[in-house]
Amino acid sequence: MTHETVRLYGACRRAAAIDALGRSAVRRAVESGQWCAAWPGVLIEASRAAEPLTVIAAALRYAGPDALVTGRTAAHLHGCTAVPPLPVHLLVPYGHWLRARAGLVAHNGRPADEDRDEVAGLPSLRLEPVLSDLLCRDRPQDALAVLDQALGLAGDAGREGLRRRIGDELARRADPRGRRRATRLLELGTGRAESPPESWMLFHLVDVGFPAPEVNWSFDDRDGRQIFRLDLAWPEYRIALEYDGYLAHLGREGADRTRQAALERSGWIVVRAGTDDLGSLYRVECALDEAFRRRGLVLRRRPGVLRGQRHREKAG
Repeated sequence: MTHETVRLYGACRRAAAIDALGRSAVRRAVESGQWCAAWPGVLIEASRAAEPLTVIAAALRYAGPDALVTGRTAAHLHGCTAVPPLPVHLLVPYGHWLRARAGLVAHNGRPADEDRDEVAGLPSLRLEPVLSDLLCRDRPQDALAVLDQALGLAGDAGREGLRRRIGDELARRADPRGRRRATRLLELGTGRAESPPESWMLFHLVDVGFPAPEVNWSFDDRDGRQIFRLDLAWPEYRIALEYDGYLAHLGREGADRTRQAALERSGWIVVRAGTDDLGSLYRVECALDEAFRRRGLVLRRRPGVLRGQRHREKAG
C-alpha cells in the first residue's frame, strides 16, 4: 500500500486501498492472507494484527472521524499499561451509528474541544478526563494501578499538579456517580508503586480496613543513606509487606533473605507476598492481622471479609 493508505499503523479503509492499488490487487492481498478484515470496510496488515496500535487505528477507521479513543485504550496511549488496551474503547457523539461489537466498546458523549488530544498520531481524550472516568467507573484496583502509573510518569515535579487537575475534572463531572470513590482513590494513589500488583494489593488492603501503608518506603541507615526500599510499609509499627514478583525477584532469593534478616534484626515484621497470592490475599491478610496484633493493634476491619474468604477457600 502507499504511505497514505497505511499511515495509521497498517490500518486503512478498504475503499482507500482500492483507490490506491486497484480492486484486483486488494482482492489478491486479502486472499493470500497479506491483509485481513478487522471490521466491515477496514483492512489491516496481517503481520500487525496483534499490535494494539494497529487494532486501535483500525477501530478509528471503522468508526469515522468523529470518534475519539477513550477509557482503558486511551490510558494505554498515554503510557499507562497497567490494564489491557483491548477491546478498543471509543467515544462517539450522541446519535452516532456505532454500536458495541466484538473487540469494540462504544461510549456516547460530547467532549469539549479542550478535552481532545492527539497521542501517537491518534485522536484521543486528554489524560485527565480519561483518568477521571476510570476512577469513577472502572474496577477500583485497576483504576488505582493506572493512576499510579500516570502519577509516576509525571515525576516528582509534576505529580501533585496532575493530581490537582484530575481533582478538578472530578469536580466538573456532570454525572456525580462514582465521584466519592474516585476522590478516595485519588488520595490513595502515590505514583511510587513499581508494578500494578503493588497497586492492586494496596487497594485491597486499605479496602478491607488495614491502615494505608507507605509505598516504596525508604529504609535508611543511621546517617540517612538509603539501604533499600520496602514495597509497602507501616513504619510506625515496623511492619513491611514485600511483593516478590516472579521476574523482578528471579535469581534474587539470597539477596531477599539477607534483606529480610537485616529488617528483622532491626525489629521489623516482614510479610511476604508472591504471584500466587494475587488470586486470593487471604493468607496475606491473616499474616498482617497477626503482625498488627503483635504490635498491640487489633483492627476493626470490614465485617465478613475474612469470614467470607475463609468460607470460599474451605468450599474450594
